[in-house]
Amino acid sequence: MNQHLRKGRIGHDRWLVSYADFITLMFGFFVVLYAFAKADQKKQVQVSAAIDAAFRSLGFFPATAPRSAQAAAGGAEPAAIPMNMVMGEDLLAPAAVKSDLERIRSAMTRTLSNEVASHTVSIQMGRDGLVVSLREAGFFDSGSATPKPEALPTLRRIAGLLGRTAYDVRIEGHTDNIPIHNSQFDSNWELSTARATHIARLFLDFKTIPPEHLSAAGYAEFHPVASNDTPEGRAENRRVDLVVVPRTQINFAAPNVPPPSPSTWRKITDDE
Repeated sequence: MNQHLRKGRIGHDRWLVSYADFITLMFGFFVVLYAFAKADQKKQVQVSAAIDAAFRSLGFFPATAPRSAQAAAGGAEPAAIPMNMVMGEDLLAPAAVKSDLERIRSAMTRTLSNEVASHTVSIQMGRDGLVVSLREAGFFDSGSATPKPEALPTLRRIAGLLGRTAYDVRIEGHTDNIPIHNSQFDSNWELSTARATHIARLFLDFKTIPPEHLSAAGYAEFHPVASNDTPEGRAENRRVDLVVVPRTQINFAAPNVPPPSPSTWRKITDDE
């Protein structure tokens, strides 16, 4: 009889099977939640980096900002956000670059006071940097790309001032919209480019600006600063601009892509 009772006894540990199933399901549930949390964290880091880069580019944050959002979240410290300007080897925030360009502008205005007063040279801040405009009337004969001999001392002084900076100098040739066709040039494209390259070659001959800091381009009549409907406007458009351009640390060929611009924030949020 005792043997019969042992065979018919109801086990009280069957709940362990259901409990084990429940624990397994809960484990899977929390794994999924963890995966979603990590994905959200990645988006937050990217958006935070984009916002930080935008404010840096406006000069609101200093160049040496505290650790990034990714590092604060427990990740490794990423490479420096490449939105600050570079002067030689020294990182400068955009506000500091503008202040430095203003200092250069003041020095050039004092040195070229006679040329500025005679309206053959103008100096102003532009979209890309400091712009020193050389008007055709003071530096070139009409339809010629060779600087006038009397303009060479002024060009030498300009080159000496620009050679004291660590910025790049982009030399841009511009014309009015009157077509040109002479024995040397068939179009305004050729004239504007030739004038820019002649100035660049002179600067190289002066040996004051490193060659790697120089570039030349011709824009013909397509970047006017005044209306071409009047003789005065066309005279202003016939010029060579020396653009003092701050270097940036952006390298689009680098494997680490820079933080996205504000225009891509929505795309990141939607796509990832």
